[in-house]
Amino acid sequence: MARTPLDLDELVEHWTLLKDEQALVSGKRGATRLGFAMLLKFYTQYGRFPRNRAELPGEAVEFVARQVQVPASELESYDWAGRTVEYHRAQIREHLGFRECSVADAEKLTAYLAEHVAHKERRPEQVRVELLVRCRADSVEPPTSGRCDRIVAAALRAAEESLTALISSRLTAESIERIVALVAGADQDDDGPAGGGAEGENAPPVLAKVKEAPGNVSLETMLTEIDKLLAVRAIGLPRDLFIDVAPKVVAGWRARAAVESPSHLRTHPVPLRVTLLAALLHERERDHRHAGGAADLHGAPDRGTGGEEGHRAADQRVQEGVGQGEHPLQARRGVAGHPGGDGRSARSCSRRCQGARRRCGSWCTSSRPGGRSTGVRCRPR
Repeated sequence: MARTPLDLDELVEHWTLLKDEQALVSGKRGATRLGFAMLLKFYTQYGRFPRNRAELPGEAVEFVARQVQVPASELESYDWAGRTVEYHRAQIREHLGFRECSVADAEKLTAYLAEHVAHKERRPEQVRVELLVRCRADSVEPPTSGRCDRIVAAALRAAEESLTALISSRLTAESIERIVALVAGADQDDDGPAGGGAEGENAPPVLAKVKEAPGNVSLETMLTEIDKLLAVRAIGLPRDLFIDVAPKVVAGWRARAAVESPSHLRTHPVPLRVTLLAALLHERERDHRHAGGAADLHGAPDRGTGGEEGHRAADQRVQEGVGQGEHPLQARRGVAGHPGGDGRSARSCSRRCQGARRRCGSWCTSSRPGGRSTGVRCRPR
């Protein structure tokens, strides 16, 4: 990608030698004088030294060369790896009040990033940006690229260990046991049944069902989603489990748990394993609540109630219906079963009655604007 040429305003602002800087340059001659001046102005602007001549803009070299009265071509003979450049760097650090990054500085930077940055930001490139900002604020010369990578990785790891320990401490022993059981069974294949409450020999494990995306809209997929929600609630996760964790961090944990196989999840330490799976379950339950209730996962929420109040009302109707022996889907929709007990749905009964042009005494559907229906008794023509 081509670099944008510097205009005159940028050259004057960032590459003009001040009086105290001119005093430092005055005792040097030729290529040494121009090279020192370029190192000084580059460090003042970026907080580090250039790695080679290619990092110095040509316009800036010409601009500084005119100030120190040395031809710009002299910079080609400046030694970038000898004792002279090391002495120049030491002079510039002393003049600007900076120091090289020591082991103690690296540990301090790691602790700062882990506590103030990596708890909310998990992208290494963004943590690295904050590292460079902190180095400049502490008057510490940024470490080499490889050392920066190690500091960032250590900060992310320390923050993750701290967060996962906090999350796991908020769970009861019973909840942790149920979560661990989702990926239990190291001697079983990943595709085979695992712990966590699979029903029957051929039933898929709970974790596999939770990971599955909803299919096309149908009664079967609605019932499947209800089963998922009930399985998630059976774990017993507190609703405020991730209340003080950044949403994008929780989303990252969920995505990680969704793609890792059970055998891979089993290799993590227990706090990390529990946190990843809890994030997946917590986000799945939240998705179901926001979808409008336990059974209305693919449709619109009740229009008589709104927001969380509507969700609570839907959940209450589901529980009341189940307690009376009614299927949760019927409890949610408010449609009773066919009196004849033949298991026909309200929609199929409606079509049959309309075709026969007679009163059957069963419950049928009456269309409303917007595509919604309500249960009403058939009436003769």
